[in-house]
Amino acid sequence: MHPICEPLVVNFVPTGMVPTRAMSPSVPLQPDEIIRDVVAAAEVGITIVHLHARDDRGQPTHRKDVYARIIAGIREQVPDLVICVSTSGRKAKRFEERAEPLELKGDVKPDMASLTLSSLNFPRQASVNAPETIAALAGRMRDRGIVPELEIFDLGMVNVLHYLLSRGVLQPPLYANLLFGNLAGAQADLLEIGAVASRLPAGTIWSLAGIGAAQLPMSGIAVAAAPGVRVGLEDNLWFDSERTRLATNLQLVQRVHHVAHALNRPVMDAAEFRRRFFHVDHGIRLARAA
Repeated sequence: MHPICEPLVVNFVPTGMVPTRAMSPSVPLQPDEIIRDVVAAAEVGITIVHLHARDDRGQPTHRKDVYARIIAGIREQVPDLVICVSTSGRKAKRFEERAEPLELKGDVKPDMASLTLSSLNFPRQASVNAPETIAALAGRMRDRGIVPELEIFDLGMVNVLHYLLSRGVLQPPLYANLLFGNLAGAQADLLEIGAVASRLPAGTIWSLAGIGAAQLPMSGIAVAAAPGVRVGLEDNLWFDSERTRLATNLQLVQRVHHVAHALNRPVMDAAEFRRRFFHVDHGIRLARAA
């Protein structure tokens, strides 16, 4: 496990593909709502924002014009924040549709993009990630100068990571979200966390995430012993494990800060993440040059 003296990476996931207004009145769906929640979270302190876009009907979309509106609004107020876009296979099936946000340029070019390393089932939906699609997305990210945000749900996906590294499809430095608590993936207990984390390539920066009721305990473990934590309404709509109180994004981020403060652990700002991970002092200009 990671020493708690290191600054904590906070990866903020405000929207996702599943939450609806009927599930929670607090989930941000439209660009102005997402921008509002991201700016509020950034004022408390986050390192990365992992974005999902929705269309006018609130349905998930990969349209680059919608992403452009969100990214432009965020960068106008929080210019240094590390921004990741989704290339999820839960709704979109065609490669070009999933890769559309990767075509953004200039000031709305994302720093990172999600890359799930295998197919998996959620309770009511499959995320289909064929080997050729994973390789193609990784290649498009490399060509565009966008860093993959690796999404890992089980040990099999760690095996895929090592395979892709050995063939040069992926290259260090590596950042990964380790997601626990999904029905068809690794579960949120210390043995499974240790098994997955111990198999990561040396030097990988990783954040722990818990799905649903697993978010609260996983956040605590992450703040105590992991390089980073992933938190937000994408993964969990409730403030308490008993599901008696719906959460807001701001409350979930604030709670992570309360725990970090109690453990005397600083939160890494985006500028520090850029220096450590992108190995540049002026990462914004360099990342958006293409």
